[in-house]
Amino acid sequence: MAFLRGAVLALVLLICLNRSVRGKVELTMNDNLEVYLFDSAEIPCRYSFTGLDKEPSFVMIQWFVRAAGNGSRMRIFYSDASQQIVDNNTDYSGRIEVTSDQRGTTLLVRNVQLSDEKEFFCQVNGLAAGYAERKTHLRVFAPPEAPVIEGIPSGISVTNTMPSKVASCEARNGFPKPNITWYRNDEPLIPAAGQVNVIILVTREYRGFYSVQSTLEYKLAKEDKDSRFSCEVSFSVPGAVRTMASHSINVTVHYPTTMVELWKELPQGLVKEGDTVELRCQGDGNPPPPFIFSKEQEPDVELESGGDVLVLPSVSRKDSGVYQCRPLDSAGQAEVKGEVQLTVHYLDPAVVVPKDSEVMLKGENLVASCNALSSLKTVTVWYKDGKQVGHGNTLHLDDATYETSGEYICEVTVPSLPSLHTSGSVHIIVQGGPQVVGVEEEVQLEEVAGRTVNLSCEARGHPPPSISWNIVGSQNWQEVMSKANDHMTHSMVSIKVNSDVTAVCNASNDMGTEVKVFSIKAIPRVTRTAPFSPVEGSGVIIVVIILCLLLLAFLGSILYFLHKKGKIPCGRSGKQEITKEKPTKDDIVVEMKNNPKNEDAVLLKAVNGEKKGPNDQVTVV
Repeated sequence: MAFLRGAVLALVLLICLNRSVRGKVELTMNDNLEVYLFDSAEIPCRYSFTGLDKEPSFVMIQWFVRAAGNGSRMRIFYSDASQQIVDNNTDYSGRIEVTSDQRGTTLLVRNVQLSDEKEFFCQVNGLAAGYAERKTHLRVFAPPEAPVIEGIPSGISVTNTMPSKVASCEARNGFPKPNITWYRNDEPLIPAAGQVNVIILVTREYRGFYSVQSTLEYKLAKEDKDSRFSCEVSFSVPGAVRTMASHSINVTVHYPTTMVELWKELPQGLVKEGDTVELRCQGDGNPPPPFIFSKEQEPDVELESGGDVLVLPSVSRKDSGVYQCRPLDSAGQAEVKGEVQLTVHYLDPAVVVPKDSEVMLKGENLVASCNALSSLKTVTVWYKDGKQVGHGNTLHLDDATYETSGEYICEVTVPSLPSLHTSGSVHIIVQGGPQVVGVEEEVQLEEVAGRTVNLSCEARGHPPPSISWNIVGSQNWQEVMSKANDHMTHSMVSIKVNSDVTAVCNASNDMGTEVKVFSIKAIPRVTRTAPFSPVEGSGVIIVVIILCLLLLAFLGSILYFLHKKGKIPCGRSGKQEITKEKPTKDDIVVEMKNNPKNEDAVLLKAVNGEKKGPNDQVTVV
């Protein structure tokens, strides 16, 4: 009812106003007001009265809203001197608030929605003071989500005659409608016929938001294999325009092969016979095409390979040559191929001259040679018994002796390829008469009679000499050792010396004879008395004296004891006869004398003057 009364009163006032308006209302409002979605919007409306002596006592204010481009409008608020009314059953019931003062009124719209983008009218009526109406266009902004870019997962060929789809970019839920710009390597792409084409799809969501999808079609070239594509969305915000960029992507570009390279991947360094060789072929096309391998000498013979690798197992020198590879996608264009020179190095077995073995006469000269055919420079070294005896292809053996005999090994190596080596050998046999080892042809010896002596005789020669013994002066001898090898014979005899002995060692073979004489002089066995040491004799005497003194002391004590008991008479008148008996053989006197001829001689005599026999002497051998 109050709303009805206000409407009737407003109508009456308008009628009266039209009849008796004497003043004028000056009304000020912003043409546009921009706010973010869900923010609050304050729409000011300033007014003043002119042509009046005083301010009017009655002022009526009304707020209306109208959708842009729609002729009908709707009131949402009314106020006068006595009341303020927010119209019910509108989109703004409960969301608006109006404040007024003497200078104007302000409409506050809370929780701004996209649907609030409309024209808001402020109407001021002072009756006789005048009437005026102005409007403000409320604009609402909602930034879109970050742009999402997706590239084409499959490759794009540069041979396509028309621009191909490269990527798509989408910006969702923005208001007002955002715009999308494409970039290649940070440079904007401008649509151009036959080169760049952009397709845009705009979708209005049910909540009022805009989603924009942009598709880029581009004529790719080989250089675009490294290009980075990105999109940028631009959108309006209150008082400005902002942008958001997507991440950049790289698209797969397919292009034919225009250059091919072929190289040896395995083994590293030089190649020798027996190695396994891997040749790898690579081109600049994408995707990498399969390759055909062949040999320059046989271009029509296709070698079996595994894609881009040719494996040559256990190569030999006949595998040397120029190898080629060609891509299968090179049809229709100039011949594209890669080449590499393969050299297989070799070292043949060593050939030694003389072969196997060689017989030389003692004193002769010999030149041995060792050669091995190789594709690289070689070094030859000769060894005998593990020691180096020569360097070079030839070995000179001059004035051969029995020490010259033995096996000579030549080793051939390749300094630039150490794993390449070979060897050969020759066995040298020096032939000649026996040569008894030793510097003297006759050996003089002395030995104590009764002892046994061992005589050794060693002779060199080829054929191996035989050794025999001729012993004069002793029947008690035997050969205790005899051994022989290819050029040496060794014999040993054991002889018991009882008298002077002459032993002759006879070494002989088909080439001659040589002897060695051993003369042994028998020395009679010499017996010696055991030497007596004065120091040791003095010690014995001292011990004897001490024992005698102790015995005398003991006898004296017994005599003194018997005298005290009265059992032994003692006085000057008593007589005692002491009879001196003739000494016997058992009474022995030890006499030491120094022999001026021999300080070590000691003479042992008995009291009766008899001497000891020789069997009782100590013999030192």
